Amino acid sequence: MDTNKENQTARQETAGAFPALPPEMTAPLLAWYRACGRTLPWRRTRDPYPIWVSEIMLQQTRVAAVLGYYARFLAAFPTVEALAAAPEEQLMALWQGLGYYSRARNLQRAARIVAERGRFPSTYEDLLALPGVGDYTAGAIASAAFGLPCPAVDGNVLRVAARLTDFHGDILSPAVKTAVRQALSRVLPEEQEDLRIFNQAMMDLGATVCPPNGPPQCDGCPLTPLCLGRERGTAEALPVRGKKKPRRAEERTVLVLLRQGKTALRKRPEEGLLAGLWEFPNLPGALEERAVAQALSDWGLTVLDWRSRAGAKHLFTHVEWRMTGYVLTVAGPGPEDFFWADGDALARHAVPSAFARYRALAAEALAKEAEP
Repeated sequence: MDTNKENQTARQETAGAFPALPPEMTAPLLAWYRACGRTLPWRRTRDPYPIWVSEIMLQQTRVAAVLGYYARFLAAFPTVEALAAAPEEQLMALWQGLGYYSRARNLQRAARIVAERGRFPSTYEDLLALPGVGDYTAGAIASAAFGLPCPAVDGNVLRVAARLTDFHGDILSPAVKTAVRQALSRVLPEEQEDLRIFNQAMMDLGATVCPPNGPPQCDGCPLTPLCLGRERGTAEALPVRGKKKPRRAEERTVLVLLRQGKTALRKRPEEGLLAGLWEFPNLPGALEERAVAQALSDWGLTVLDWRSRAGAKHLFTHVEWRMTGYVLTVAGPGPEDFFWADGDALARHAVPSAFARYRALAAEALAKEAEP
């Protein structure tokens, strides 16, 4: 059998059940991490509270984006009790721009459970029962904070595991994730101090040496001698991901309404996308001025001056907002659910990053109006 046919056969074999990981991977992986692992603030503690905060923030968010938020968050809420007692507006303002705001609400719900119990959960099962904590997060906290033998499988770990074993199945499959967890559980180290860092080592290897964008840096990888993807020349093509559904596109018209040195905000519904956050009033569709003026009239507002028009886009996981925005001066009482915020109030309220361009336009307009 020639080399191409051998590789094709190997790929077919590895597209089924996830194969075993090489047990000899553990020692070189841990040695590499101790020499080359990233220095991150939540790795300098065994306190489960800051470790938990970091893991929630890191869900679907890059490390670089989290660092500043993490420091400010712990400065404001240094203990789980402080987080449990925090006003929601303060919590949301600190989370503003980090996205996936349900994480912040689940974090506080869980903090209240922990504060009421008087102790932090110290088992995988009890951690998993907290709001907002799934398999990966429970495993990451259980290992780093308590030294428990719990794998934590994220995208970095799946990528390393797929390349290491030359696995060609769909890594987005829940069954595959479960199989990778089971495979990792069989190569975990025995010493508690090693268990604390094993998951971090796998994640760092995937983030820095075996990255998602660009070719794997095999020359600097401690697992190169064991890597079937490297040996068979398939590493760059891995992992395999099933096709995601395309995002649904929605047209929105966003209104930056200015009235007597203030701008209108309103709170979104308590459930659904961006639940409970503050937004600029908006309407479905890409509306022209005549339709906007009619909508404002229905709200009890009259247009005094059309200042500017600005477009923007924002990508959510399943939806893309294509926004047409107007900055305009209005008169009239407006709906009862409008909150008219001056510049200081606008800065204090949690307006999600989807409205970042309109928030900047509103802040600029209010600052000009406040000039003597």
